[in-house]
Amino acid sequence: MLAVTGNRRQRAARDRMAAAALEYAVLGWPCFPGAHPPVGGDRACSCDRVGCPDPGAHPVSAAWKLEASVDPAMIRRWWAERPRANLVLPTGRVFDVIDVPATAGARALERIARDDLPVGPVASVGGERHLFFVATRGAPADEDEWWSCHLDTSPETVTETPGMRWHCRDSYVMAPPSVLPYGRDVGWLRAPEKGGLPDPLRLLEVLSDSCEDA
Repeated sequence: MLAVTGNRRQRAARDRMAAAALEYAVLGWPCFPGAHPPVGGDRACSCDRVGCPDPGAHPVSAAWKLEASVDPAMIRRWWAERPRANLVLPTGRVFDVIDVPATAGARALERIARDDLPVGPVASVGGERHLFFVATRGAPADEDEWWSCHLDTSPETVTETPGMRWHCRDSYVMAPPSVLPYGRDVGWLRAPEKGGLPDPLRLLEVLSDSCEDA
């Protein structure tokens, strides 16, 4: 009976994550499996790295930039092999993400609603950060067409930028319904829908002001 129950839980976890990944694929959002909190034991992350700096919140492989996919067959295979894997969404391809502290994010959402400003999907990361999905600046072949931003963040520098962060190319975010250590998770405050994403510059001032006031 215990084995049967365990298998059911494993299938439920796999089906939940795989279903979400397939929904992102329909939107054209590439995804990749992420590490996750192990069941039992005293480790916070499923990876083999001792003292993992970002437990349960990073890709399972350094090849994520090349391998992230919207292919349903690939997605099903990944989650069949790693039933509990979290969901990683690369940024700078279909969308960028402006990442702010939760207090600032809540304040920004109030102002956005009050002023009837455009807003796209918004996710909460463990109740600590809010992720605002916006149109991407992309990754042009001609580097002269790229405009940089001092807020740009890569996975390695996230902890160095505790205020506002701008995830663009070469970065990623954890996506719902990813599960984080210590009972936290990633969930949608505003779920994604088909259609365009807001211009990041339309939201940047609101989010910046909210970070200063928080």
